[in-house]
Amino acid sequence: MNHQTLYTQIGGAKTIQAIVEAFYPRVQADPLLAPLFPEDIRPVMERQYLFLTQYLGGPPIYTEKRGHPMLRKRHLPFPITKERAEAWLRCMKEALDEVGIEGLPREQIWSRLVLTAHHMINQPDHHDS
Repeated sequence: MNHQTLYTQIGGAKTIQAIVEAFYPRVQADPLLAPLFPEDIRPVMERQYLFLTQYLGGPPIYTEKRGHPMLRKRHLPFPITKERAEAWLRCMKEALDEVGIEGLPREQIWSRLVLTAHHMINQPDHHDS
């Protein structure tokens, strides 16, 4: 039985940084997501790096620097619809593909990300009729 954390299994800090670097250009290019993010994306990238490190079993650096993640509360100011959650997941899927995260670690990370993204939804989708 392998008791390594997902963080260790995928290669630690270097891999987390690669995921963040692959993810945010996609977010900035996505018409549904780009408006939710500041022009200077670096602080957002740093927070995601801290979060993913801790979320995947690495050192608790998010909590050390920013306190409890409280993801839903921290995202409430932003209008997150199911459509936007799906767009976020699409960008993350492409980032994981680009970085080469595969196999069981990929499945475990993905199932957690899907649950988390759907948990962030705080508004219904609005479609013009």
